[in-house]
Amino acid sequence: MRIVRFLDEQGQIRFGDQPLGGPTDSAQLLAGSPFTDLKPTGEPTGVTKLLAPIEPSNIFCIGCNYAEHAKESGVPLPENPIIFMKPTTAATNPGDPVRIPTICRDEVDYECELAVVIGKEGRNIPEADALNHVLGYTAGNDISARVWQKHGGGGQWIRGKSFDTFCPLGPALVTADDLPDPQQLNLTTTLNGKVLQDGSTDDMIFTVAELIAFISSDTTLLPGTVIMTGTPPGVGFARDPKVWLQPGDQVTVELEKVGKLCNPVESA
Repeated sequence: MRIVRFLDEQGQIRFGDQPLGGPTDSAQLLAGSPFTDLKPTGEPTGVTKLLAPIEPSNIFCIGCNYAEHAKESGVPLPENPIIFMKPTTAATNPGDPVRIPTICRDEVDYECELAVVIGKEGRNIPEADALNHVLGYTAGNDISARVWQKHGGGGQWIRGKSFDTFCPLGPALVTADDLPDPQQLNLTTTLNGKVLQDGSTDDMIFTVAELIAFISSDTTLLPGTVIMTGTPPGVGFARDPKVWLQPGDQVTVELEKVGKLCNPVESA
């Protein structure tokens, strides 16, 4: 099922089933909660605004998790997953603007990512059981202020990754039963019509199952936890000349079977 979360014509938050490639202004209404049981009602409804498909309970992020991205960054392959977090206030909707903070200069970058949404609470989850804890998958954009990431956070990445609007999610959540192999998905970033990232999740250093097992070690993963799994090569800071997001830009992340996550860029 391809689940969208949206505002209906009365301004109420709803969930619906919206097939990829179909009309974006309507959906088949679903009843219930994504974490219990969403059931089709057979009732069509209008979609006035798409929302991020989930309200995250936590956002874990993985750095340097694509071999080719590690290579372009000039860093060795990590022995263990590099984990940082974004605050839930960074999450933003499809179509809403990414806002460049007033305390940032030319340094704001894009990163297309596969975002994993946990559906079943777990702790010390075995790798062999990890995908059974996944509700589904969506696209994410790990917006990054590189100067703050590398120099302004005391060696920690979170500051440069945590500004408001720095985690667009969407446009839909494809349930795990419809996407059984998350390691065979293409993902791209397009900036103002030009493709700058074009990769596949088969280049991940640590698989989705390995990440869930690692992160859940003595750490409870709650339903609604989002895991941003890293980005393929082609990011702005690694290009020559460097490419930074600017007001007026349109950035689009596309994830196979999920769809296009589009956001304009504005000044805060």
